[in-house]
Parts: sequence; C-alpha cells; structure tokens
Amino acid sequence: MPKMVLVGAGSFHFARNFIMDVLMFPELRDSTIALVDIDKERLDLTAAFARKLIKQHGFKTRIEATTDRREVLKDADYVIVAIKVGGARLGQLDHKVTWKYGVEWDDTLGPCGVFYGHRHIQAILEICRDMEELCPNAWLLNYSNPQAMICWAINDYTKIKNVGLCPNQRNLAEDLARNAGVPFNEVSYWLAGINHFAFYLELTWRGQDLYPKFREKYKEKVYSGIDAGWRYENPPGNRVGIDLVEVEMFKKFGYFTTGSSGHISKYVPYFMRTEKQKETYKLGGETGSVSGLAFDNSKRKAEEEELKRQIASDYKFPLTDEYRWTIFAVNIIDSIATGTVRRLNCNVKNDGLITNVTQGCCVEVPCMVDKEGIHPCHIGDLPAQCAALIQPNIYVQELAVRGSVEKDKNKLFQSILLDPLTASICTIDEMQQMFEEMCAEEKEYLKGFK
Repeated sequence: MPKMVLVGAGSFHFARNFIMDVLMFPELRDSTIALVDIDKERLDLTAAFARKLIKQHGFKTRIEATTDRREVLKDADYVIVAIKVGGARLGQLDHKVTWKYGVEWDDTLGPCGVFYGHRHIQAILEICRDMEELCPNAWLLNYSNPQAMICWAINDYTKIKNVGLCPNQRNLAEDLARNAGVPFNEVSYWLAGINHFAFYLELTWRGQDLYPKFREKYKEKVYSGIDAGWRYENPPGNRVGIDLVEVEMFKKFGYFTTGSSGHISKYVPYFMRTEKQKETYKLGGETGSVSGLAFDNSKRKAEEEELKRQIASDYKFPLTDEYRWTIFAVNIIDSIATGTVRRLNCNVKNDGLITNVTQGCCVEVPCMVDKEGIHPCHIGDLPAQCAALIQPNIYVQELAVRGSVEKDKNKLFQSILLDPLTASICTIDEMQQMFEEMCAEEKEYLKGFK
C-alpha cells in the first residue's frame, strides 16, 4: 500500500479533507499517511483528528506526524505539498507596498505573485532535494500557488516527477453547467492553457455544444453578472450567474476561462487599470483584493476550537463522498495503485503538448492516469487569440523562475516589468521603486541575491 507524505498538514482544513478522501477509497485504507508541518501545535491537532477518525471507523491506516520531513520521506510514494511560505502576514506586507501603486494582490502573477512564487520555489526545491535522496521515484503532487512557477522550477532544476493540481477548472465548469441549467455530472469539457488561465476549448452537455447556448444568452450588450470574489465554500456555492469578467472574456475572445475574475482580471490589462473599470466589473478594493490571503482569522480560530471539542468528545466523524479539492490528488494515487483509468486536468511540462506557446513552460491540460502513471494529452495549437493572451504571462513566469533559482534580483524585476496588468498601471520608475520596497520587506528571503 502506498505511503503518502502531506507537507503542510498544519493546515487542518486541507489536511482533514485529504485524509477523509483517502479513507473513502477502500483500496487505500491500509496506507501510511505521514503528516508534516513546522507548526507542531497545529500538526498535533491534525494528527489527533486523523487517529480518532481511523479508530472510530476501524481502519488500519497508519498515521505518522513530525516536524522533520526527512524522518518520513524515506520510501514515500507520494509527497503532497500544500504550504504557504511566510503565511498571510508576508503576503499582506507585499500588498501593503503594491497597493500604494494601484496594484492588487494575486498569488500567481504580478508583483505579489512573483515574490510569492520566489518564496515557494526556494522551499519546494529543498523538499525536492530531500526527495531525490530519500524517495527519488515518488510523485510530488503540488497544491501550492503559483502552480506554473513552482512546477516549472521543479521540472527544470530537479529530477522529481510532479504535477500541479488546482480546483479552479472543476469549480468554474460547475458554475457554467449551473448557468446553462444542466446537471454538472452530464457535462464534459476539454481545456488547455496555463493555470488559472486555461480555456474551455470544448464544453458539451450530453454531446451537445453548450457554446451556442451561451452566445445567445449573453448576446445583449449589458449583463449585470454577479459580484466577483473568493469562494471558500466546499463545494462551491450555488452561484446562478457568471462573473462579469468571465462573460466579457467569452464575448470578446470566444471561450470561457478557468480563472474566474479574481485571477483573470490580473492576467490581462483590460479590467483593473482605472477605478471606473474596477467599479464596472465589481473588482478590487484594498480589503477585497487581499481576502484570498487567508481565511478570516476569527473563522479559522472558531473552526480550530470546534475541531478540538469534537476530538475531546464522543463525536463520531462521518465519512462522506462530498466534493473536496483534495480529491484530485487521491484520484491520482488510487488510479496508479489500482489501475483505474481517469482523466484529470493537471499542470505539467509543455513538452510538445501546446505547440504555439513556449516549450518547456508549465501548462494545464487533460491527463490520463492509470497504473503506469500520468500521461498528458496532446493539444496542438491553441486558437491564436488564446495563445496570444497567455504567452505574455508565460514570459513573466519564466523570468521569475530563473530569477529565483539563479538568485538574480534583476530577473525578478524584469518579470514584474513584463507583467501585462502592472505595466498598464505603473510607470517604469514606479515599478522600480515598488520592487525595491518589496525587496526590503522580503530581505530574509533574498539572502545571497546579486
């Protein structure tokens, strides 16, 4: 039975979901789940939950917990990474700087995304070095953002097999199905692009193309849409509309994307350059733009206290098959363990998969998973307008990766200079000043940089 190492298990919301998903598969119940986190108090809470759940249901699953990942990496089959380096505090400091220049926070692109990426690249490459020594044949399944930068760095600078996993494509497809008035479990889609900016190239219901339905629905010039924003509901809330940015991108470029307005508006220069645009598309704001940095602290604390109460009481934790983001990783593990064939959308190296964007970058494409592993699907050329939209973001990602690994501040700065939205808001001198201020905030992560 496989041995799974979860790095970032102190995030008990994610860890709890992962553990429950593993236990939903009878074939995986004799596995070992090793929990790793630098925060021992939060790690112990997750471990206590896991052990009680397993005991209550009479499973033989083995739980290990440690603050030293090297203790448990030996002979691991899968390493699941869900970490947030620097926590919400550092992200908020980054945003405090960029907000002065009119630039919103994002964890995958722009100035904050570049620095967020740098911190995670450094940390995850260290995990990979340990894996090369202790479990060189293991798969690394990454949930941390920014997916594209992290996976690109792993592909180019390590020998570790890896994929990046993200719930956005599934969540947005569910929104689209609901908006079309059809059951999600009867919808099929084929997508390709980069993480948070892939295109639903095909979207069908019972074999019927849904795009004509959407063209008719949104042919009117004015569409009220719904408020943009982060969604932590699990499963996603019952949204009856589609974000204005999503609709506008569909109307202008012909395809819906996987990013939702919270990401797409920051990948392109069309929606957030002015306050009027933000108001029109219901975007931004100093508070709203950082809502994704962390769960509301009071809500998190309340969840933690409730979990402690449940562990200390005779409460029986149920096993349910509700949708959880962690299911993607567990589906991969189960398919490789049992040979069950599945198609999942993963972030992988662009080795001839999408032929009209940078080769070697990280792309999000359908992948077939079976006993032999993960097999990305060939896409060929994206529609020209789609390739043109994502290519500038790929250049940002590449320079950010090179700058981080090579410890080159100039390349980190150049990646921000090339960011489409930031360049539409700031002058080159403003970007220089903003970058220097961010470096001052991040100095502990820039030691040894030239």
